[in-house]
Amino acid sequence: MTLSKSNEGIYLDVDAKEQLSSVDSIIFDCDGVLIDITESYDITIKKTVDYILKEFAKIPNPIQIDAKIIDGFKATGGFNDEVDLAYAGILSIYAANNLGENQLDFVFKVIENSNESGINSVENFLENLTDISEIKAKLDYPGKHGENTLYVVFDQFFYGPELFLKLFKKKSEFSEKGLIENDKVIVTTELLSQLKKKFNDKISIVTGRGLESIKYPLKNILYQFNISNSFFLEDESRELAKPNPDSLIRAISGLKSNHCLYVGDSFEDFIMAKKATESGKKTTFCGIVGTSKDPQKKLKLFEEKDALIVLDSINLLPKVLNQV
Repeated sequence: MTLSKSNEGIYLDVDAKEQLSSVDSIIFDCDGVLIDITESYDITIKKTVDYILKEFAKIPNPIQIDAKIIDGFKATGGFNDEVDLAYAGILSIYAANNLGENQLDFVFKVIENSNESGINSVENFLENLTDISEIKAKLDYPGKHGENTLYVVFDQFFYGPELFLKLFKKKSEFSEKGLIENDKVIVTTELLSQLKKKFNDKISIVTGRGLESIKYPLKNILYQFNISNSFFLEDESRELAKPNPDSLIRAISGLKSNHCLYVGDSFEDFIMAKKATESGKKTTFCGIVGTSKDPQKKLKLFEEKDALIVLDSINLLPKVLNQV
């Protein structure tokens, strides 16, 4: 499918306007949509992988996890959780070191062999090539925030000492400020006021973040959303993680919506919206590409998956919705 560029930063399929005419609710992902995380979560992934490989695997000079690696894993549809992605990066570089392979080339080989099942696909691929049992045993991932080694390292870098202590009742080993401070809030009260003219209180959030994590950067803006029909998946069981559509289906049901517009920035978001539709909860996906390090590559991914609507930013939503 080829999307036509109707305005600067707006890409629509020929059927998009017809689909949008019956939309009666809007649900947002958070990271890359409401908040630009390229200087917060993305750097936390990089720092966590580097720290674990040096301290736990004793690999002195691991490659740095960059935007291409992050986007590569996310494009497989199984890495909406940033800690999962960090874990995949750790295992991949550890295995490359075992095998004497070029670390960067090998990571992309792992990405090519990853899929919607996320870390399971990475473990299965690597275990057929080399012994990764030692690093797996040390990390014992997944586990619980505040307890599991990998989560604890990641959360200390992300939240910083003060917020980490507040959330987990434990003192951080690191003194540097949390990378959550680098979150750049995109959503505004003005945008939500415009959207409420069309959707009233049928505006909510389904995100991989926890409530406390999203509350910190959004502050009072958060409560302009319908929180009672929002889901913060870090606070839920792993079984509900994207692309499982259960949380989205429950949010749509709670909003009493007949046709939802789900706004996300990842392949997992697209899959989740598609599965919600297949379950009987009609959902149109709107992809956001402007926060990606390579917007054109993200646009091409959404085009290949037959997305009807792609925007550079959520700030273009009023213009698109006013066209129908």
